[in-house]
Amino acid sequence: MKTILFIIFVGSVNVLASSSVVTGEWPSVSPNPVETNVFLGDPFILLHDDTYYAYGTYAGDGIAVYVSQDLLTWEAVQGNRLALDKKDSWGDRWFWAPEVYHVDGKFYMYYSADEHICVATGDSPLGPFKQDVQRPMIAGEKCIDNSLFIDDDGKPYLFYDRFNDGLNIWVAELADNLTEIRPETAVKCINVSQAWEEVWPRVNEGPFVLKHDGKYYMTYSANSYESPFYGIGYATADKVTGPWTKYAGNPILQKPGALVGVGHNAMFRDKAGDLRIVFHAHHSETEIHPRAMHMSTVTFAEKDGKTIMQIDEDFMTPVLLP
Repeated sequence: MKTILFIIFVGSVNVLASSSVVTGEWPSVSPNPVETNVFLGDPFILLHDDTYYAYGTYAGDGIAVYVSQDLLTWEAVQGNRLALDKKDSWGDRWFWAPEVYHVDGKFYMYYSADEHICVATGDSPLGPFKQDVQRPMIAGEKCIDNSLFIDDDGKPYLFYDRFNDGLNIWVAELADNLTEIRPETAVKCINVSQAWEEVWPRVNEGPFVLKHDGKYYMTYSANSYESPFYGIGYATADKVTGPWTKYAGNPILQKPGALVGVGHNAMFRDKAGDLRIVFHAHHSETEIHPRAMHMSTVTFAEKDGKTIMQIDEDFMTPVLLP
């Protein structure tokens, strides 16, 4: 199974400067009154053939996609075409939290529809993504926020949220076709257990897993998504199936700058090799929707003899061109 590639880099719309590539600094862009934020909740970014694709929760009838050459400025696909239309999917509402991966020449979109986890495939990052058999991955149970992880040995896993005592995060093996889950392998990873998470509706959600220096790191979101104190924490494990231990210093991102309600992230390596993170935030301090996409930098540091994950509070906010 080929290595999955989903790396990004942010550059200025006018100058994709080599200095930015080397230093990893965020570029700036002059304000333009016709530009708007990129309105995507639960954002995910894919790089394929030198073009960047952003997917997220926004459209009521499927999954939206935007494209960029520099990661700072984005454009809608001609005709505002969706990457996935509900006519090509099980379910007819609540199309949430898509992630797209390119594996062995095929594109896989993992997403939620009507509070069930689903996967669709396509031949292009723009789609159209379709389910050959329109059904959820687990028909008899509501689950959301599925995220693919393929380990160094090529074994695929799916992380996802289950609705039991609020939302908690589980992992299960996938079949080699990447479209079928093996429910008998499901193991619980984490549940609400820290003080900052103890808010109705009790959620640990939006998992994303990477491997760093032989250890597994899972970022997740907690506190109510409607709350300004929604934030990002992480847990670690020596095996992909756990046991997982939460970082005692969580949350590692909550209310950075003027942003509130930050969460549901994905991580990626940029062209300079820097580890980046994309996440959403509330529309404003008084309005939740439409949520907008933002990006920051992830680093690892030694503290008290342990390696900890850090998210820089200096974030970048991309714009959508008319």
